[in-house]
Amino acid sequence: MPKSKVRKKAAYTPPTQDRRPVKVKGPTHPAYVGIMLGVGLLGLAWLITDYLGRDSIPFMGALGGFNFLIGFGLIVIALLMSMRWR
Repeated sequence: MPKSKVRKKAAYTPPTQDRRPVKVKGPTHPAYVGIMLGVGLLGLAWLITDYLGRDSIPFMGALGGFNFLIGFGLIVIALLMSMRWR
């Protein structure tokens, strides 16, 4: 059986676009870290207060299941803030 021809591949040449370097921002303000931690701890405190004092705090009992949404929502906001922390 005859052997097929071996094709030569052209050498890879990267595109010649003008690329500008990305500006790296400096560290975030220390207040940002404090707000981030504060929001996370506020969410945790909201959940703990809901578990321990739902019967004794009238508006907590009225919110019902939304207490979980509020507490975990605050924690998620703090986690999203942590992705922008440098």
